[in-house]
Amino acid sequence: MLIIYVYIFYSQYTTASTVLSVGGLRQQFSLKENIEMSLFGAEFIRNINDYLGIYGQPAIDPIFHPYGYLMLASEKGAERLTENSKLQNFLGAKNILLSPAKLKNIFPWLNTEDIELGCLGLEKEGWFDPWTLLCAFKKKAMVLGAQYISGEACGFTYKPNDEDLIDRLDQLVIKTKEGEINTIQFSIAIVAAGAFSGEVAKMAKIGIENDMRQVCLPVEPRKRYVYCFHSPDGPGLNCPLTIDYSGTYFRREGLAGTFICGRSPDESEEPPVQDLNVDYDYFDEKVWPLLANRVPVFEKLKLKSSWAGYYEFNTFDQNGIIGPHPYYKNLIFATGFSGHGIQQAPAVGRAIAEIIVDGQYMTIDLSNLHFERIINRTHMSEINIV
Repeated sequence: MLIIYVYIFYSQYTTASTVLSVGGLRQQFSLKENIEMSLFGAEFIRNINDYLGIYGQPAIDPIFHPYGYLMLASEKGAERLTENSKLQNFLGAKNILLSPAKLKNIFPWLNTEDIELGCLGLEKEGWFDPWTLLCAFKKKAMVLGAQYISGEACGFTYKPNDEDLIDRLDQLVIKTKEGEINTIQFSIAIVAAGAFSGEVAKMAKIGIENDMRQVCLPVEPRKRYVYCFHSPDGPGLNCPLTIDYSGTYFRREGLAGTFICGRSPDESEEPPVQDLNVDYDYFDEKVWPLLANRVPVFEKLKLKSSWAGYYEFNTFDQNGIIGPHPYYKNLIFATGFSGHGIQQAPAVGRAIAEIIVDGQYMTIDLSNLHFERIINRTHMSEINIV
């Protein structure tokens, strides 16, 4: 059985979403599936050498910073934050709800005037180095026999399936760096092309034909900015990855008064995705004022650098699309995670393996995240999207 992963190849991964992410790990979600996947992601990172270690090679250090997430809520969002925390703790996460007074006592740098409630992760939350995780996955896969082929996916070929009279995907057509056209025959194809998974799905006529394939894969690139700034009087070592109720977030980057931050734009403010240029006016007008309001010492911050990356944005409900396509029996999706894919990747990989090997989920039931929900217009909306 030959299984191929159809993904976008990036030369040295310089524009890959994984290495451009902020590497966050949290269980503070509102959906059971997301909480459970992130819990496994935390366990995976903690025991990464048991999973991805290679005999004779140095131990893997994911550079995990266990300082938690701090989610802040206004009066309007306090009830939802409380409900989410109860579900998270029921499923095994460890976090506590904090009043404005307790927040101010623990984090004296925080402006709590308009804050009704905060939720602080106590275990298995923080951030890690995405590049280390990516390299560890790739090296381990190669040791186990995986082959990486550099090329541009151009389309699929098909063969009829006599059992149900539905065409079956047969080969992936690729163009090499030298311009040669080749094909790879496979048993199963897994679409894990990140922000460009929707384009790969179109190659399989998904969203184009008038039968069961008429519903498209609703995944597209959305550009997100990350800004790096210096604030020597900013929060110290116990600073968690803090998410304001406006959606603005920040965390420390190292130990020398450096921080990174960002904020997802409103729908009407979505930037063009033709390149990864950064909009500095967006920082000045939409991010910095909110940072300075929440952490007054950030009023005097100095912007040092920035970068941009792509979210694999699921326009339907901003949640992962996992599992087989209902028309093609040998096409499986693992995409659409809308910004929280890196921390859920270990659990998603395990789930896909279970589908292939066991024919069903053996650990976390992710059937609610299958493609059928797109066809049936059943939203699995995640409240805590950042």
